[in-house]
Amino acid sequence: MKISSTTASRASDRSSRATKSGVQSTPSSGSPPREINDTTSVLGIPEEELTPRVRDAIMSLMAEVDNLRQSLGQVNRRLNDTEQLADQDPLLPIYNRRAFVRELTRVQASVERYKTEASLVYIDLNKFKAINDNLGHEAGDAVLSQVAKRLVDSVRDTDIVGRLGGDEFGLILSRTDVDSARILINRIPLLFQQQPIVWNDETLTVGLSSGVVPIQSGSNAEQALNAADAAMYENKKSDFS
Repeated sequence: MKISSTTASRASDRSSRATKSGVQSTPSSGSPPREINDTTSVLGIPEEELTPRVRDAIMSLMAEVDNLRQSLGQVNRRLNDTEQLADQDPLLPIYNRRAFVRELTRVQASVERYKTEASLVYIDLNKFKAINDNLGHEAGDAVLSQVAKRLVDSVRDTDIVGRLGGDEFGLILSRTDVDSARILINRIPLLFQQQPIVWNDETLTVGLSSGVVPIQSGSNAEQALNAADAAMYENKKSDFS
């Protein structure tokens, strides 16, 4: 259920008007008591009608409003936490495929609307299976974690990094043409050469193949991913030919 801002503002209005009489409310949360100073207009009630019973009712109403506000804040925080968990890869602190596709769809709409450029990069790790087979999944997880961190460190805060599955990653580079995207992605293997991944005192050799395509209007997110995936495999074949 969504509580609209109009409803919230009305509740805020009522509670702020209620604070204008000489009565104090004592919400159960332990927050400071609120006073009603203007007894001539409390919720539209004339001063002479502010009997003890009415005052008690106003205090109860104000306390209930405070409790509702606190409950709403807790619900919003929980919703934010739930959304983050739903978007995040179960192993890595980056987007999962579902969230990545959603963001790709959003960027496609932005490209169409504002006539800007953006690029999609599809990345596949080389020799990753051998690491898993020879050293175990713990070593493989360490590699994935390091790759994710280095990809995040290599792009801007406005760019998007996601794990598309297994040892495949994706980048959404906003306001970046294909040539600029290729320059960026060609620098990443140098990072692994300069700072190799070390696990249990063993240096792990990891390479990557990538495909870059422009993000364009007129195609859906999966079509764009398929095109980038195909470009990546073409580059992978040429790397190993």
